[in-house]
Amino acid sequence: MSRRHRAKKREVSADPNYESILVHMIVNRLMKHGKKNQAYRIMYKALDEIKQVTDEDPIKTLTTACNNVKPAVEVKAKRVRGSALQVPIEVKTERGTVLAIQWILAAARTRAGRNIVTKLKEELLDAANESGGAIRKRNDVKRMAEANKAFARFRF
Repeated sequence: MSRRHRAKKREVSADPNYESILVHMIVNRLMKHGKKNQAYRIMYKALDEIKQVTDEDPIKTLTTACNNVKPAVEVKAKRVRGSALQVPIEVKTERGTVLAIQWILAAARTRAGRNIVTKLKEELLDAANESGGAIRKRNDVKRMAEANKAFARFRF
């Protein structure tokens, strides 16, 4: 990776059905082997099932789930005097959204179930209700940051 220039931020367009940037970001993370249509199909089916279960706007449920999973702090390894310390740092909003999406999809993939649509739907509903694997991951990261609060003076 070049140290000369910082990478330019790419603008993410909204998805065609819901006009939501968040849906498009999740579809890009959900996609495997360049099969974007299949990722869209999975996401839209999951959102339709959420709408049937909750009888409200699925985008609202999706944003609630992402906001619940978003971390406030995370730990990064920093070498100080020959040893690697876990230094807690605050998370920017864009990075928080990306981490929330990654954790939701990872928890959905490891969930027991028949297909990815139901697993994704259940994980999104659990995240919106403050439970599930993604919330557990957020709490673990928060607990780790609190445990290493003494090393906060080594912040970058």
